[in-house]
Parts: sequence; structure tokens; C-alpha cells
Amino acid sequence: MAVLAGGCAHEDLRGVVRDDPLEVGAIALPDVTPAALRAGGVLDGDGRLMMRAAEGRLLLVSFGFLNCPDVCPTTLADLRAALRRLDADLADRVDVAFVTVDPDRDTPAALAAYLPAFLPRFHALRTDAAGLRPALDAFLATAEVTVAADGDVEVAHSAVLYAVDATGRVVVEWPFGTSATALADDLRILLGRST
Repeated sequence: MAVLAGGCAHEDLRGVVRDDPLEVGAIALPDVTPAALRAGGVLDGDGRLMMRAAEGRLLLVSFGFLNCPDVCPTTLADLRAALRRLDADLADRVDVAFVTVDPDRDTPAALAAYLPAFLPRFHALRTDAAGLRPALDAFLATAEVTVAADGDVEVAHSAVLYAVDATGRVVVEWPFGTSATALADDLRILLGRST
């Protein structure tokens, strides 16, 4: 059973629904989350998180970095608020993956210390630039890290939160600034369709 049944209208969703949804299920990234903090999810034989939800669940994917001054913490705070608006049984069916686009500075220890401020369980995903590129391409996301001559690091990245179903299809994309209420409303609809 797919998380989303076919034939459902998407006009009631507040996020962006593509006519040709992104297919990201073939992507897998190293999960550096401590076992006690790890969310549910589909792992491959090498412990990498597959970009598809477990049956009956949703996987929300965000690309970002820990030193982000505004977009990343705002997105995570809005997501935290949205999950708190859901009944516990629904919130428990949402898994969140944070993919760092700044792996040189976002160590596993730093990710494990930062993300619990927003989420009780999560997937902290970290790979090198070559490993990250296929994931960025699959999600049509962008990220660039530049280091100035004085050593200052500048990171630019797209700011979209993605909902992925059990088939590896991106079913909704929420641009930066989508309210916690809108996120929660969409999550209720998506999770309701998966039963």
C-alpha cells in the first residue's frame, strides 16, 4: 500500500504539488544519527537512509547547515510547531531527515547536539560533496559552499521542505515561509490518505 492513494485531488494541499513528481527513492545517504535519536526509516545494507518513507509513514527532507542564521532554524522551528499541532499518533508517523550541505563543519557530533532542540527523533545525513550531488540533483535542490581567502565560509542553499512517500515520490514541496499551521494541515491530509 502506497502512502498516498492514487486519484486523490491535491487542490486542498497548501504546499506545491508537481504534475510530474520528483522520484527520489533510489537516493541513499549516510545516516550519522546516534541510535537513541534515530527516527524510523528505510535503511539500506550499509546503514544509509533511503529517500523513501516506511510503509504508512511520511519522510520529510530538508537540506541545510548548522551555522545557517535564519532559514534552517526557522524551517526546523516551523516543523516542530507543525508536529506539535498533530495528534500524537499522526506525529509519530512522520520521520524527518536533515541533510547537511556543509559536511566539513557539520560533524556527526554537532548534528547530534543541534537537531534535538527541534526534533525528538530524526535522521542526520552527512556525506561529502560528491555524495551529496546526486541527492541535490534528484530533489532539484541547490547548495554551494565557498571559502574566502580570509577563511570565511559562505553557504548558499535552496530552502524547500519535501514530503516523500513510501514509493520514493515527492508528494508535496513546501517553500520557505510556509506556516506551521499550513504544514500541519497538509500533514493531516497526507497521513489520512495513507490509511
